[in-house]
Amino acid sequence: MPKLPEFVRNPIAYIAARWTPSQRALQRATLAPLVMSVVIVVTGGAVRLTGSGLGCDTWPKCSDDSLVATSEMGLHGVIEFGNRMLTYVLCAAVGWAIIAARAAKPGRPQLSRLAWAQFWVVVGNGVWGGVTVLTKLNPYTVAGHFLLATGLLTLTTLTWLRAREGDERPRPLAGRRIRQLAVALTVVTCLLVVVGTGVTGAGPHAGDSSDVPRMPFDWDTVAQLHSALAWLVTALTIAVWIALRLVDGPHGPIRRARELFLVLVAQGGLGYVQYAIELPEFLVGLHMLGSCLVWIAVLRLLLSLRERGPAPSAAPGTDATGAATAPPAAEDGAATPVDDGPVAATRR
Repeated sequence: MPKLPEFVRNPIAYIAARWTPSQRALQRATLAPLVMSVVIVVTGGAVRLTGSGLGCDTWPKCSDDSLVATSEMGLHGVIEFGNRMLTYVLCAAVGWAIIAARAAKPGRPQLSRLAWAQFWVVVGNGVWGGVTVLTKLNPYTVAGHFLLATGLLTLTTLTWLRAREGDERPRPLAGRRIRQLAVALTVVTCLLVVVGTGVTGAGPHAGDSSDVPRMPFDWDTVAQLHSALAWLVTALTIAVWIALRLVDGPHGPIRRARELFLVLVAQGGLGYVQYAIELPEFLVGLHMLGSCLVWIAVLRLLLSLRERGPAPSAAPGTDATGAATAPPAAEDGAATPVDDGPVAATRR
C-alpha cells in the first residue's frame, strides 16, 4: 500500500514545519475564536428571541426532507439554519487557533492544549444544540446549551490571554487576600450566570410557540435573586479595586477591576430597564451580549493578578511582528516591565 503524503497524514504538523507565526499573528489567531464565541451566544439568543428555535424542527438535518432551510420554512427557518452555519465559521476560527498554537516557536504545548479543548467543546455544544431541538426546546436543555457556550467563552478567553504572555511559572502580583477576593468574585459570577439561565427558562421568551414548557419557578423571585447576585458581584469588584489601591497594587489589575466595574454598571442598568419595560427582545439580546462581556472582564481581572513573563519571540532579538529590535534598556539594573495588557506589569 503506498505511503500517504505527510500533509495528508498530519496536516497540522506539516504546516507547523513550514510556517512560524509572529506573536501578533498568534494573538490574532486566538482572538478570532473569542470573537466568534461571543457572536454565537448573541445569534443563539436572536434565534430564541425571534421565536425561531424550531425553525429547523429536527437535527442534524433542518427537516425530515431537507438538509437545509427551504422557502416553506419561512424566516424562522432561515434564522435557525443561519445560526447553525455560523458554527462552521466558529470551527474555522478554532482551527486557525489550533494551527497557530502548534506552529508557534518555541513550542507552546499548554497553548495547544487550550486550543484543542475549544474544538471539543464546540463539538459537544453542537451535539447538545441538536438535543435541544430534538427535545423541542426543553428549558433545561436550552440552559445547558448556554452554559456550554459560556464554557467555550471561558476557554477562548483563557487561550487569548495565555497567547499574550509567557510560559514561566506563575508569579502572584497581589497579596493572598486580594487573590481570594478575586476567586470569590469569579465564583459568584458563575452563580450569577447559572441563575440567569433560570431567569431565561422561567421567562416569556421560550424560543418558539407558547406551548414550549417553562421552568417551574416564580419568575419574579428568580429575577430578584439574579439581581442580588449582580449586586454582590459589583460589591466584590469594588472591594478588589479598593484593596489594590490601598496596597499600591500594580496598574494592570487596577485597570481590569475598573473595566469590570464599568461593564457591570452598564449591564445592571440594562437589566433593570428591560425588567421595567417587560423584556423587549432587543434589550434582552443586548443583555446576553453584556453577560459575555462581564464574564470576559472577570477572567481578565482574575488572571491579571499573576504574571508568567513576556510572550516568547520566534527568534532572539525580534518583536511581536518578527522585526529585529534592540535590547531594551534596563532601569536601575531591573528588566523593563512588560505591557500591562491582560498580564499586568508591576507599578514603576
